[in-house]
Amino acid sequence: MPEVWFTLRWPDETEEKCYSPSTAITDHLHAGQTYPLPDFHERARNGLLSASDRVEQVYGRPCSRALAQLEQIETKVKNFEKQDDPKVICLNMSA
Repeated sequence: MPEVWFTLRWPDETEEKCYSPSTAITDHLHAGQTYPLPDFHERARNGLLSASDRVEQVYGRPCSRALAQLEQIETKVKNFEKQDDPKVICLNMSA
Protein backbone atom coordinates (compact mmCIF):
# COMPACT_ATOMS: atom_id res chain seq x y z
CA MET A 1 0.00 0.00 0.00
CA PRO A 2 1.64 3.29 -1.03
CA GLU A 3 2.15 5.79 1.78
CA VAL A 4 1.56 9.48 1.18
CA TRP A 5 3.25 12.32 3.04
CA PHE A 6 1.62 15.73 2.84
CA THR A 7 2.72 19.09 4.20
CA LEU A 8 0.26 21.55 5.67
CA ARG A 9 0.62 25.24 6.40
CA TRP A 10 -1.58 26.19 9.33
CA PRO A 11 -3.17 29.63 9.88
CA ASP A 12 -0.24 30.64 12.13
CA GLU A 13 2.17 29.96 9.20
CA THR A 14 3.69 26.87 10.84
CA GLU A 15 4.20 23.87 8.60
CA GLU A 16 3.59 20.25 9.49
CA LYS A 17 4.45 17.07 7.63
CA CYS A 18 1.62 14.55 7.88
CA TYR A 19 1.20 10.86 7.07
CA SER A 20 -1.40 8.75 5.30
CA PRO A 21 -1.02 4.99 4.86
CA SER A 22 -2.64 5.07 1.41
CA THR A 23 -3.38 7.30 -1.53
CA ALA A 24 -7.00 7.61 -0.32
CA ILE A 25 -6.03 10.99 1.16
CA THR A 26 -5.45 12.32 -2.36
CA ASP A 27 -9.18 11.99 -3.05
CA HIS A 28 -9.78 14.58 -0.33
CA LEU A 29 -6.79 16.95 -0.20
CA HIS A 30 -4.86 18.39 -3.12
CA ALA A 31 -1.41 19.95 -3.27
CA GLY A 32 -1.49 23.71 -3.71
CA GLN A 33 -5.06 24.07 -2.46
CA THR A 34 -6.18 26.41 0.31
CA TYR A 35 -9.09 25.27 2.46
CA PRO A 36 -11.23 27.09 5.02
CA LEU A 37 -10.56 25.39 8.36
CA PRO A 38 -13.94 23.58 8.66
CA ASP A 39 -13.67 22.26 5.09
CA PHE A 40 -10.07 21.18 5.65
CA HIS A 41 -11.05 19.42 8.89
CA GLU A 42 -13.81 17.45 7.16
CA ARG A 43 -11.57 16.55 4.21
CA ALA A 44 -8.67 15.46 6.41
CA ARG A 45 -10.98 13.37 8.61
CA ASN A 46 -12.66 11.69 5.64
CA GLY A 47 -9.35 11.09 3.88
CA LEU A 48 -7.54 9.61 6.85
CA LEU A 49 -10.51 7.46 7.87
CA SER A 50 -10.76 6.21 4.30
CA ALA A 51 -7.04 5.45 4.29
CA SER A 52 -7.36 3.59 7.59
CA ASP A 53 -10.31 1.63 6.19
CA ARG A 54 -8.18 0.52 3.23
CA VAL A 55 -5.55 -0.77 5.64
CA GLU A 56 -8.26 -2.61 7.58
CA GLN A 57 -9.52 -4.27 4.39
CA VAL A 58 -6.03 -5.58 3.62
CA TYR A 59 -4.66 -6.33 7.11
CA GLY A 60 -7.80 -6.85 9.18
CA ARG A 61 -7.29 -3.87 11.49
CA PRO A 62 -7.44 -0.08 11.17
CA CYS A 63 -4.23 1.89 10.77
CA SER A 64 -3.17 3.27 14.15
CA ARG A 65 -0.78 5.76 12.48
CA ALA A 66 -3.59 7.24 10.37
CA LEU A 67 -5.84 7.53 13.41
CA ALA A 68 -3.02 9.13 15.42
CA GLN A 69 -2.40 11.59 12.58
CA LEU A 70 -6.09 12.45 12.52
CA GLU A 71 -6.06 13.02 16.27
CA GLN A 72 -3.05 15.32 15.91
CA ILE A 73 -4.77 17.29 13.14
CA GLU A 74 -7.98 17.58 15.15
CA THR A 75 -6.06 18.91 18.15
CA LYS A 76 -4.41 21.51 15.93
CA VAL A 77 -7.73 22.48 14.33
CA LYS A 78 -9.13 23.32 17.78
CA ASN A 79 -6.33 25.89 18.23
CA PHE A 80 -7.61 27.92 15.27
CA GLU A 81 -11.40 27.51 15.46
CA LYS A 82 -11.95 30.89 17.11
CA GLN A 83 -9.96 32.86 14.52
CA ASP A 84 -11.74 34.84 11.83
CA ASP A 85 -11.74 32.82 8.61
CA PRO A 86 -8.72 30.56 9.29
CA LYS A 87 -7.32 28.70 6.29
CA VAL A 88 -5.07 25.67 5.85
CA ILE A 89 -2.91 25.15 2.77
CA CYS A 90 -1.88 21.72 1.55
CA LEU A 91 1.58 22.59 0.26
CA ASN A 92 2.54 19.25 -1.27
CA MET A 93 1.87 15.54 -1.39
CA SER A 94 4.41 12.83 -2.12
CA ALA A 95 4.31 9.07 -2.26
